[in-house]
Amino acid sequence: MPSPMADSATKRGKASPQKSESSADLRFHGVRYQVKDVTRSITFYTEHLGFKVTHQKPPAFATLSLGALDLLLSGPGASGSRQLPDGRSQEPGGWNRIVLGVTDLPAWIDRLRKSGLRFRNDMETGPAGSQIQVEDPDGNSIELFEPAR
Repeated sequence: MPSPMADSATKRGKASPQKSESSADLRFHGVRYQVKDVTRSITFYTEHLGFKVTHQKPPAFATLSLGALDLLLSGPGASGSRQLPDGRSQEPGGWNRIVLGVTDLPAWIDRLRKSGLRFRNDMETGPAGSQIQVEDPDGNSIELFEPAR
């Protein structure tokens, strides 16, 4: 059974994005997360969240996919994690996050808690639905979201 993310990839036409005059050469490529250990992160995302490995060059880099989402994991040796010209380091963590749509959020929470994963919050419910944030091994946040019915 295809995932909701795979269905959205088809609907968005990932292979042939719409082009406008101002974005003819601009397209979505992926989301980059800084990680401390690429191999450990590959294990986390594939075993707990169902991502597939599409490219890997540990210890520096890996690309994982879930439907239309390409997650770029940059380890300490990757070009995407080098120190910035002003001296700042690119590090894991922060509040930006990928959001994965799920059905039966309480079941997901239960399964991930039993696996010993770390959550940033308890399940929150609002007018659009319910969400919770789980952390990868380096403190990057992944939001699991179930739309309101």
